[in-house]
Amino acid sequence: MTESILEPELAIIDPHHHLWDLRPLLPMFPEPRHPFIATIAGAPYYAFDQLQADLSSGHNIIGTVFMECGAFYRADAEEAFKPVGEVEFVNGVAAQSASGLYGKVRACAAIVGHADMLLGDGAAPVLERMIAAGGGRFRGIRHSGAWDSDPETLGPPFHAPEGLLASDQFQEGFAQLGKFGLTFDAWVLEPQLVDVIALARKFPDQPIVLDHCGTPLGIASYRGKLSRNFDRWRKAIRRLSESPNVSVKLGGLAMAFCGMPEDGPAKGTGSQALAELWRPYIETCIESFGPERAMFESNYPVDRWGASYPVLWNAFKRITAGASADEKRALYAGSAARFYGIEELLV
Repeated sequence: MTESILEPELAIIDPHHHLWDLRPLLPMFPEPRHPFIATIAGAPYYAFDQLQADLSSGHNIIGTVFMECGAFYRADAEEAFKPVGEVEFVNGVAAQSASGLYGKVRACAAIVGHADMLLGDGAAPVLERMIAAGGGRFRGIRHSGAWDSDPETLGPPFHAPEGLLASDQFQEGFAQLGKFGLTFDAWVLEPQLVDVIALARKFPDQPIVLDHCGTPLGIASYRGKLSRNFDRWRKAIRRLSESPNVSVKLGGLAMAFCGMPEDGPAKGTGSQALAELWRPYIETCIESFGPERAMFESNYPVDRWGASYPVLWNAFKRITAGASADEKRALYAGSAARFYGIEELLV
């Protein structure tokens, strides 16, 4: 779908996107029945050129944050250190962008990698190696805790154990982040928000950002239950916002997991319709956390399921049409710049 770009001058830092080459893995999923697998099978290669095309599609993207996705791990490293390869790869992409040869946008200005928090104290040397590999761009860790009792909810790529964030072993590793001044991205599903609430309260000085509005579910056994579970989700979001060390990413709602829309991928749903679907979740998060602790994200290419890159940002801009200029500066760039330590992009 083609739309005119709304508010084309509004500066945006996209704080959540991936880069990957999944083509070698496609034989593992010859018949991608799960919608998420179908989505990534439809976007098996998303590298700097594809990202650059999206960033140049009309909105004023001034910088981005890379989010770990298991890409380009070191094949010959010890298991704990394999994810360092992803940071090395992305730092190279960031250097390409920083050359200025591809325009003013600074892609991957901040890098979030993955280290296994179940290593406990053993996570420290992995974090040290990642900091060195990041060339000054490494900012934090995501260790996904997404789990559901219904195996059809997430599909085969995800294998987080139940109650991961609450385990003593995980929290021993989690405590290492503060020693290095690193952030933590929390990806859980809506029924698991209680785990993030408990983690944030136990570690009140650790900066945490909740990914994807807490991932409300509209898939598998949750299909048709978004409205039924909305109040439970809203109460959890409000409780989580009471912890001042937690921020929230406004996005991810175009994922197949959420079912907003159900008929992806890229079926041409316009930004007006998407804005109406997402508004209750986005507005609840902004009201709860405030603009200074909330940041819009693309979650690309995963959110390609429900929206093209230009349409996705148009939908966000429709939702915030009544916001003040200061609120928009925070929501679209300022909060992300501050959380990930890339304020220089705002100059």
